[in-house]
Amino acid sequence: MITVNADGKIMVRRCLVTLRPFRIFVLGIGFFTLCFLMTSLGGQFSAKRLGDSPFTIRTEVMGALESRGVLRRMSDMLELLMKRMDILARLENGTDFHKGDEARFPLDRFQPAAGLMERIQAIAQNVSDIAIKVDQILRNSLMNAKMGDGRRDQCEVPRDPKYPDCAGKVEWMRARWTSDPCYAFFGVDGTECSFLIYLSEVEWFCPPLPWRNQTAAPSPPPPPRAQAAFRSNLAPLLELVGTGKESLSFMKKRIRHLAQQWLRAARRLEQKLKGQQGDQKHILIHIGFLTEESGDVFSPRVLKGGPLGEMVQWADILAALFLLGHSLKVTVSLKELQSNLGVPPGRGNCPLTNPLPFDLIYTDYHGLQQMKQHMGLSFKKYRCRVRVIDTFGTEPAYNHEEYATLRGFRTNWGYWNLHPSQFMTMFPHTPDNSFMGFVSEELNQTERQRIKSNKVGSMAVVYGKEASIWKLQGKEKFLAILNKYMEIHGTVYYETQRPPEVPAFVKNHGLLPQHEFQQLLRKAKLFIGFGFPYEGPAPLEAIANGCVFLQARFNPPHSSLNHEFFRGKPTSREVSSQHPYAEDFIGKPHVWTVDYNNSEEFEAAIKTILRTQVDPYLPYEYTCEGMLERIHAYIQHQDFCTMPSPPPPAKAQSPAMQSPPSPLALSPNATHLVWSPSALRDPHAWPPADSLQVWLSEGRHSCTETCRRRGLVCEPTFFRFLNKKEVFLQLSITCDSTEYEMNHLYPAVAENVHECYLQKEPLLFSCAGHNTKYRRLCPCRDYREGQVALCRDCL
Repeated sequence: MITVNADGKIMVRRCLVTLRPFRIFVLGIGFFTLCFLMTSLGGQFSAKRLGDSPFTIRTEVMGALESRGVLRRMSDMLELLMKRMDILARLENGTDFHKGDEARFPLDRFQPAAGLMERIQAIAQNVSDIAIKVDQILRNSLMNAKMGDGRRDQCEVPRDPKYPDCAGKVEWMRARWTSDPCYAFFGVDGTECSFLIYLSEVEWFCPPLPWRNQTAAPSPPPPPRAQAAFRSNLAPLLELVGTGKESLSFMKKRIRHLAQQWLRAARRLEQKLKGQQGDQKHILIHIGFLTEESGDVFSPRVLKGGPLGEMVQWADILAALFLLGHSLKVTVSLKELQSNLGVPPGRGNCPLTNPLPFDLIYTDYHGLQQMKQHMGLSFKKYRCRVRVIDTFGTEPAYNHEEYATLRGFRTNWGYWNLHPSQFMTMFPHTPDNSFMGFVSEELNQTERQRIKSNKVGSMAVVYGKEASIWKLQGKEKFLAILNKYMEIHGTVYYETQRPPEVPAFVKNHGLLPQHEFQQLLRKAKLFIGFGFPYEGPAPLEAIANGCVFLQARFNPPHSSLNHEFFRGKPTSREVSSQHPYAEDFIGKPHVWTVDYNNSEEFEAAIKTILRTQVDPYLPYEYTCEGMLERIHAYIQHQDFCTMPSPPPPAKAQSPAMQSPPSPLALSPNATHLVWSPSALRDPHAWPPADSLQVWLSEGRHSCTETCRRRGLVCEPTFFRFLNKKEVFLQLSITCDSTEYEMNHLYPAVAENVHECYLQKEPLLFSCAGHNTKYRRLCPCRDYREGQVALCRDCL
């Protein structure tokens, strides 16, 4: 029997009296235990939620082993507390101490203690039961984890001839999977199975693993395409363009200035198309040269007379796409680009997280590089949707990476392996690229008459807003001649403390806003170029405002072989003047191209220009309607994602196989081939094949020049009809041998040795290039009056 002295009884009594704080302590332990259980069990179950990575289960289970030990220790603590409370209660019941002190310590003060004891005992029992259940869950989880680990350890690289790159990609993943956080984002954890799951389910280099759950809910059918509808308000476009950059402000001012012309042109084209606009496209417009990562070199120069041609073109592209009724998204930062494309976190080695939401992407070379860096393999998959705004053009010889590397055509701007027509130029330099263009302000009849009456016959304006053009050698001689006949004006940017180095007889207005510059052109008789800048929009604006454009002839022509400006650009084009389009497509009396080094020729031209009256003139293709018409045709008909298959090599053709009859026939005068009236015509082919004419070039002429001399345009889409031996025979060309090779001049014939060559690589079909050794087969077509980009039946 346990004996307890009086002091012990007093201590027990005091403990019971102060039971309320102890009760709070016990309840706190119970609440903590409940929270701990919810967290532990929730972690176990959350690891099995649909959509979580399968590679997180093992971590959760291993963490729960420690949790189970803590749970048992808590259960033991509660049982120990219960036993000690039971001892105290027995001690209290075994004494008579409470009888004499009933007045001071009423019995009802201790009655809750018994209920608390019961609750503590119930909590302890519940914790014990939960611990048993948790132990069962953890055992099952560990067993499943071991089975999964065994399965994961058993993963071997499959050897499937359909996936020849699988082993090499797994080897690369072993060594480099930590090089980019995007791999961990997709569940790669360094195990062999995680490599195979990634390479089969995220990328496509390995076959699906048989033990993976491959059943997926069928994707809902895509919603029906909305029809593009012409818009009648440009205000939403201005909000879409955004703010924060001088370049964007410049483009928005231009859109507002030409808004009424755009809207009138849209109404005219809508009537012409008669409601056949086609599907609405989702289009991303990423202006890469305005991003901070590319330096944004244009925005700081907008107010200093820097080159504005690119921004003029982009503003017009935005207006045209918006008015045609397409859904646009405009980005001028890399962060916006990544967000819109769905780029996973990391350094850009992984594919996009979701299918590309855009039908088309308009960008420039800077944006193209940024997309390649951040889209991983998705760039190769979706690059057929890209349209590159390329000021000077990219010829096929520079675009094909392997060929450019082998033949010395590689530059800083080429080698993208795109279809050459995906590059869209400011002027129709080469038919290999698509002519995008821009617009100039169109005058109504009243404005044209007012300009003619207000012309100052002895006023000349110099082309160029940068002071550097006045430092060109030889300018003093022809400026002195011009000064004898005309008053010379300039619009050169300068700061107050550093005026530009222009001759004293030149009246310099400084950098003028676009509207004031237009007013100056409307007064002037002559707009004169010093030879630079090349191929800008200003000469067309001057001609549209009734000026004569005088420019220098280059002899020899400027190219990447002899001029620093063109060096490194992806073109071998030879530029015969400052503005070849004005020289070739407009000409006299609006455009005069003379040798500035020949004083007599230059002075004679000035005298003739002073006597010549010209009306304002603007080619249709540089009007708002012309640009809308052209872009509409491109969007509806150009499809570079379904490319025709390349021609089979000659060795693969069996002698027993009969070639289908040629769709071409000799023209009535026997000078060239035309599309045979009896040949089948593909109704979906664009341009229509019946616009084709096949001509044989001279040795010193490119196909571009060959077609132009006949009033036609070279059409590279038609090369596939020419790339056959039968075509040589139809033109009575003797071929002692015929070979397929990669060469941007093929198909062609070396007449001296009777050797014929066919093109092996369709991406190298090119209208550009010539060699005195070859006479080339050239595909030519007709074109709409004032719209060289489209054939007569192309709209």
